[in-house]
Amino acid sequence: MKYLTYISIGVFALLLIYAAYGLPYRGDPNALVNQEISLTGTPVASSYYIENAMKDANTPNMVTSVLGDYRAFDTLGEEVVIFAAGMICFLLLNRERKREARKQ
Repeated sequence: MKYLTYISIGVFALLLIYAAYGLPYRGDPNALVNQEISLTGTPVASSYYIENAMKDANTPNMVTSVLGDYRAFDTLGEEVVIFAAGMICFLLLNRERKREARKQ
């Protein structure tokens, strides 16, 4: 059973390495991610964020304005998920401590 696990991990690692070769080089100005117009001919959202972050949010930090203003509901949802996972871990660990205390 251990060998099957190691083989699965190895195959998955090789698949990730193979997929990484298809990515564009970091900082390539001609990469599709850095284009003003998408493949469908529509403007890319990141161009709007870069051009209008200071006007819309009046925040010099563009990352803060994107996470706090443009994607606020998405960020709030992620924070709720992380908080819920933390509370579940706390409650499970607390339950185990109570069981151990009763046994003694």
